[in-house]
Amino acid sequence: MKDVLLDTLLDSAKLVPFLFFAFLIIEWLERKLNKKTEKAISKSGKLGPIFGSALGIIPQCGFGVVATNLYITRIISLGTLFSVYLSTSDEMLPVLLSEKAPIDLIIKILAIKFVVGIIYGFIIDFILRRKEKIKIHELCDDEHCHCEEDGILKSSIIHTLKTIAFIFVITFILNTLFEFYGEAYLSKIFLKDSLFAPFVSSLIGLIPNCGASVMITELYLNGAFSFATLIGGLLTGSGISLIVLFKSNKNLKENLFIVLTLYLLGAITGVAIELIMMCI
Repeated sequence: MKDVLLDTLLDSAKLVPFLFFAFLIIEWLERKLNKKTEKAISKSGKLGPIFGSALGIIPQCGFGVVATNLYITRIISLGTLFSVYLSTSDEMLPVLLSEKAPIDLIIKILAIKFVVGIIYGFIIDFILRRKEKIKIHELCDDEHCHCEEDGILKSSIIHTLKTIAFIFVITFILNTLFEFYGEAYLSKIFLKDSLFAPFVSSLIGLIPNCGASVMITELYLNGAFSFATLIGGLLTGSGISLIVLFKSNKNLKENLFIVLTLYLLGAITGVAIELIMMCI
């Protein structure tokens, strides 16, 4: 349990600067927001999926956390949020590098996640884009804080501490489960030679913990499942982001829609890749 507690502290600590940065942006915009600023943000959002996907492939789950908070306040679009989630590398890249995986394999995985993030991001924005006003003030209302009285720095620190405390509790529970059940148990439930294996790996990828991407990558390197199953799991592996989504976004129906859509996109893409590889 000592190792679990230490891992939880490290996982949570890594997110503090990203959370603080996100809340700092939100607090600053709340004070500077006017019609011209809102219009500029709306226009820049049209290319959001490209930037979101590019940031996502950087091996750090913190960008997913930043994107989540920016979406909740409607600074970025839903398509941009999905582009970050789908392209997020999380701990996958460090694991591949430490295991001395072929460079062409690493490039192929990152390229697929990058392109998939862009494509789905634009599709989602085209189909589901809604003209919503930026809702920065609602974040403060939900937290019952007095942001205008406290100032930008103090408010950002308060939001960060409240969110990181929530993340710590959930991460501790998940790390405990990984420690006692972990890779050996979950590897048994993967349908290695089945076309539907990506549906299983994508479900594991949804676990809001950096350990999920490590497990999926290690299982692939040890031959537990195919390349397509790996991609399916990595596409849904957005790290701690989903914890922040459910903590900060009070619209439960929207949260469930995002999770279900993320799962289906990852699983269906994995199956599609499997079918393509069978035909080659």
